Amino acid sequence: MAVYTRGGDRGMTKLVGGEKVKKYHPRVEAYGTTDELCSLLGHAISLLDEAHQDLKPELIEVQQLIFDCSSDLAVPKKEMRPYKVTGDKATWLEQRIDAYWAECPKINKFILPGGTPFASCIQMARTVTRRAERCVVFLVDEQEDVNQEVLIALNRLSDYFFVLARWINSQSGEVEIDYQNSPKVFSRGEKRVSNNSKSKE
Repeated sequence: MAVYTRGGDRGMTKLVGGEKVKKYHPRVEAYGTTDELCSLLGHAISLLDEAHQDLKPELIEVQQLIFDCSSDLAVPKKEMRPYKVTGDKATWLEQRIDAYWAECPKINKFILPGGTPFASCIQMARTVTRRAERCVVFLVDEQEDVNQEVLIALNRLSDYFFVLARWINSQSGEVEIDYQNSPKVFSRGEKRVSNNSKSKE
């Protein structure tokens, strides 16, 4: 398969099934954002230190999930093929979230993203995940066919990245920095939180 066509694409691209749409189409924006997320996670994996190389298989599994999200988002009509992302993906993410959260220090304020290079990159992945989620919500509002499990998975994935970044920083001895003007937002520090955004979803 050729990577390029020599003739140019005139700003158009093909969805699954062959339909041509503009490259700024909301569906292209959605799966383009999950593609960005998958690449960013690949960069994060490259930042893993020797002490945390055992995380690599899990993170590659997350990359596979994100690629599946992109694939499903490229399907304009649900009857074209079975969706790849299923409900068990969100369940698996929830299990990983709970496992990491149990080992994180309790917090009752918003924290500033940062810490180790890996944790900082994972926080960036969290924000890109949120953007991808917003893109998918827009698709839904536009009455486009969307695998609802993709939307659920992205929501859980942003939680996963938030908790994973906190866990890595804790394991690495990094002290979290509170947002100075934060109210007490996590009054029950033992409870899993949504993620470090100003509006909890």
